[in-house]
Amino acid sequence: MPGKIYRYLADDHRRLDALLERAMSDPANIDASSYAQFRSGLLKHIGMEEKVLLPSAQKLRGGEPLPVASKLRLDHGALAALLVPTPTAPLVAAIRAILKVHNSIEEDPHGMYDQCEELAGAEADQILCHLQNYAEVKVVPHVDSPFVMEATRRAVARAGYNLELLEKL
Repeated sequence: MPGKIYRYLADDHRRLDALLERAMSDPANIDASSYAQFRSGLLKHIGMEEKVLLPSAQKLRGGEPLPVASKLRLDHGALAALLVPTPTAPLVAAIRAILKVHNSIEEDPHGMYDQCEELAGAEADQILCHLQNYAEVKVVPHVDSPFVMEATRRAVARAGYNLELLEKL
């Protein structure tokens, strides 16, 4: 049975999925309010994993990062880059494709969340408290420029995702 850290973060995945679904209910007219909530929520979720969960796991492993940590960090970079430009249907399709793979790495049996839960042991309540009290992330306005789009393409490619995802960007 999943532990409290797992449940907290997996529930946040479901919340974010619902916000993105609401934002994209009419892909020709993306709901800006729902997308803004999704965007700030995903950035906060990434922050919780990068600043709380992965460092806690590394500490509990005697300074050795989880084997999957570098992959997750590349995914986080790609997702953050995709959140910079104004959303379009192709950008959101790329976000969804990455999240499908990324979330399963975290949530599947023996995935990152299970590993962190097992490592946490008696420290699980303290880690959960840090996650629950993680500050909101300051979100800046979207930036649309050729430089931003090229940097986004590079981040997605660096994370190992098929460049066909990016052809429509």
